Amino acid sequence: VQLQASGGGLVQPGGSLTLSCEVFGRTFSSDAMGWFRQAPGKEREFVAAISANGINKYYVNFVRGRFSVSRDNAKNTVYLQVNSLKPEDAAVYYCGVPRRDLAHIAFMMESDIDFWGTGTQVTVSS
Repeated sequence: VQLQASGGGLVQPGGSLTLSCEVFGRTFSSDAMGWFRQAPGKEREFVAAISANGINKYYVNFVRGRFSVSRDNAKNTVYLQVNSLKPEDAAVYYCGVPRRDLAHIAFMMESDIDFWGTGTQVTVSS
């Protein structure tokens, strides 16, 4: 299983990016997906999750209303639209496939992830 993330970059405060994560070697439509991020000197933290069918979506409080998670099962790809970026959003963003017996994706933790993607760097600076 491989996950390839892309879409990061340098943006000014208030800017937007669309992060993508394509999954290979997995029945993507059967898996919930999660997005996490890790800033320098900090632990990796949960950002958002989406159910396998794309209906249920969950966000950490500090991104709710600014970030949006979506997926295209035909393309084996999950997206994270990040808007109104703040300097504190700067981090390496990771996608992950959680274990399939996870009781509720709203409480997804780093330890629930079976497969991690490559990270994509988001830098927010004027």
